[in-house]
Amino acid sequence: MIPFIDLQAQRRRLGQPLEDAILEVVRSGAYVMGPQIAAFEAELAAFGQAPHALSCGSGTEALVLPLMAWGIGPGDAVFCPAFTFAATAEVMPLVGASPVFVDVAPDTYNLDPDRLEAAIVAVKAEGRLTPRAVIAVDLFGQPADYPAIAAVCGRHGLKLIADSAQGFGCTLEGRHPLHWADVTTTSFFPAKPLGCYGDGGAVLSKDARFHDLLVSLRVHGQAVTSDLEGRTFEHDPKYLNMRVGMNSRMDTIQAAVLLQKLTIFADEIQARNAVADRYARGLGDVVRVPGVIAGGVSVWAQYVIETADRDGLAAHLRGEGTPTAVYYPVPLHLQAPYRDYPAPGGLPVTEAAAGKVLALPMHAYLEPETQDRIIGAIRNFVKRNG
Repeated sequence: MIPFIDLQAQRRRLGQPLEDAILEVVRSGAYVMGPQIAAFEAELAAFGQAPHALSCGSGTEALVLPLMAWGIGPGDAVFCPAFTFAATAEVMPLVGASPVFVDVAPDTYNLDPDRLEAAIVAVKAEGRLTPRAVIAVDLFGQPADYPAIAAVCGRHGLKLIADSAQGFGCTLEGRHPLHWADVTTTSFFPAKPLGCYGDGGAVLSKDARFHDLLVSLRVHGQAVTSDLEGRTFEHDPKYLNMRVGMNSRMDTIQAAVLLQKLTIFADEIQARNAVADRYARGLGDVVRVPGVIAGGVSVWAQYVIETADRDGLAAHLRGEGTPTAVYYPVPLHLQAPYRDYPAPGGLPVTEAAAGKVLALPMHAYLEPETQDRIIGAIRNFVKRNG
């Protein structure tokens, strides 16, 4: 069976320095918030063109933290796609707010700016919820249309989160999503383009005081620099709790792993794009291959094709030793926990895509010979069943 994602090829490339970095943490005893955390945050901020980066426990918590910092809660609306992983939408109910589902563009599967504006206008007209923020998802690794989405947010006074759980490292005209968004969040789940060896996440932001607030919320609402201005507290600030927070610290070992992975990340993005280009050349005349926004560079978390007989093709590929995956077979607005949340105007593009999308093996170490085998199997299936 061909690996869907070959994490072991990456581990072999990183070699002894990676193992030494992990062992250094083990020997140090600084398993939580050790010095590698601050070092990783600095490197992550530099890579992501961000003034500030905060590591945290997961990509989901990375989305919760800004909502908490902005005081978003009951009666508030946060707009997001339904064609995404559940974490994007579940964070709104976690803080008491309501997700409002918006359809996606058919060429990129990312949030449609025109449908977003229409949804905001509809929610305002109804008057039941107060629009507060938008979560745009960099689905499958490519940037959303941030100039257009940010313009919509600006017209309506909404905060903008770039959910780059799948897309950290993607750019648009050479700029990372934070150029347009108020914050960028990401996940370091092992299967992500930049993944650790457990769970982890991060929030990239622009404003020092906002970052300070995130630092507090990450560790149980502990006192931070801005809280202590003009007062004296001689003890560990985590024992002076200024607000309700959470426990969302990244383990030091994960920061050590990510520091090593960052050293090859830019090269891996190039390699992923080479793999995507080979797929496009080999499959573009037999299935619908993914488009990329003009001026955009994807990190290709997934390579997702569309085909009418998706399940038949998946079964054929499985028989040929090629694994596939479906992202996402049931859009969120059709699942039980989310059925009662608003979806103004419906989501026809989302629902149509859910029945046709199929993700192929994608990683930076996919050899051309192996990829030719995958392409050949797909072409043979289409030829026999076309």
